[in-house]
Amino acid sequence: MVCDYLRMVGMNADDPHQIEDVMARELKKTLKESLHGAHALQNMADGLPALGIVAAVLGVIKTMAHISQPPAVLGEMIGDALTGTFLGVLLAYGVVGPFSVRLTAVVEEDAKYFEVVRAVLVAHLHGNAPPVSVETGRKMVPNQYMPSFQELEETLQNLKVPG
Repeated sequence: MVCDYLRMVGMNADDPHQIEDVMARELKKTLKESLHGAHALQNMADGLPALGIVAAVLGVIKTMAHISQPPAVLGEMIGDALTGTFLGVLLAYGVVGPFSVRLTAVVEEDAKYFEVVRAVLVAHLHGNAPPVSVETGRKMVPNQYMPSFQELEETLQNLKVPG
């Protein structure tokens, strides 16, 4: 992505508003596509309790076919029927749903990296000095990862530029 936009800038496509708009649309499209798997898992999680209910109803129907059996046998069959409901709810809310939420969080966190790149590149295209462009990008970093201004300055000063 970085190389694509630097190539565009090299081809005299240096209108910062145009580049920002194109980048924003691409990042939105990429995020939407990257979330397809998480949405599919969430849809599965949403359907699992219903599948458990269907299993319970089928188990009750099977139990009703054996209504003349002693209570101990009927109790076991009803227990088997309710196992389907339990399994559907457990998988939905205990496994697939949380996995979907975590996958969504990971994809969205990765997307923030590209937002930082976009902010730096657009700030540079607006004619800002490199330190100002980098500071603009620093402000886009999620708070839990954002270095302080001093940490960023020290890191930039310690960079070895090939000469």
